[in-house]
Amino acid sequence: MEPTGVLILDKDSGMTSHDCVFKLRKLFQTKKVGHTGTLDPEVTGVLPICLGRATKLSRFLTDEGKRYAAEITIGTATMTEDAHGEVVETREVGPEAFTAADIDRVLEKLTGKIEQIPPYFSAVKVNGKKLYEYARKGQTVDRPRRIVEIHRLVRTNEPVVEDGVCRFRVDVECGKGTFIRTLAVQIGEQLGYPAHMSDLRRTRSGSFEETAAVTLQQLGDLETVEERMNHLIPLEEVIKRWPAMTIPANRERYIRNGGRLNDVSLEFELFTVYNEEGIPLALYRRLDGTTDATVEVMLTID
Repeated sequence: MEPTGVLILDKDSGMTSHDCVFKLRKLFQTKKVGHTGTLDPEVTGVLPICLGRATKLSRFLTDEGKRYAAEITIGTATMTEDAHGEVVETREVGPEAFTAADIDRVLEKLTGKIEQIPPYFSAVKVNGKKLYEYARKGQTVDRPRRIVEIHRLVRTNEPVVEDGVCRFRVDVECGKGTFIRTLAVQIGEQLGYPAHMSDLRRTRSGSFEETAAVTLQQLGDLETVEERMNHLIPLEEVIKRWPAMTIPANRERYIRNGGRLNDVSLEFELFTVYNEEGIPLALYRRLDGTTDATVEVMLTID
């Protein structure tokens, strides 16, 4: 039986998302493995991985909100906006430079819809090239501004001032496309100091929580593929995360053949179609910009 479902991987530091996919292909003995959006090599935490037929869901799971635990360092800025880049600016932070209340006010100010400029060392494309390709050649280019949404941004410990910098941790819930590195820089700007993100862990991706995550080491310690498959969330369970629509028996064959639905009353962008027995048949997406709620099939489950 082909391994099919979603694995909640707890990614280790030092690995790319592609490294994880490569190792999982060996562990599950299948080529049909795909991740749901990259995590930088130094970032740890939740990385949902789709296997088998579930790979058709990868691009939809990528769009879901994320939650992170991050450490912010105020007093130094780096080329990459994280702890692994060259330091490009410093300003000593004294014990009375700002208070915890000042930090909290800044975090509240940056909650909601904010504008960000993607860092140069990122995979965002400009004129067909990734920004890090320009950065590695020392070239500059106009970076596109984007609006992102910060749903929650709160401090989780007391700030510590030591060796001329201030460090504290934050809990961030955000929408697609948010750069936590850039958010760290923005926090520093609001406080009047250079800053960077010094540590990052993703604790949730969509509804996939770190409490259910498994490491590559744990999977490798298991002796068989069948044992590893016990860690997969079945495809039929995954698609239940979207709103449901039931179709009559005389429409089931039409759905299985990938037919479009017209005049759908559901207002959701994505929804799962079930037959009268409650068996999920397909994931549908509403067509953008339509008023008649026409939808198209994005996934059919046999």
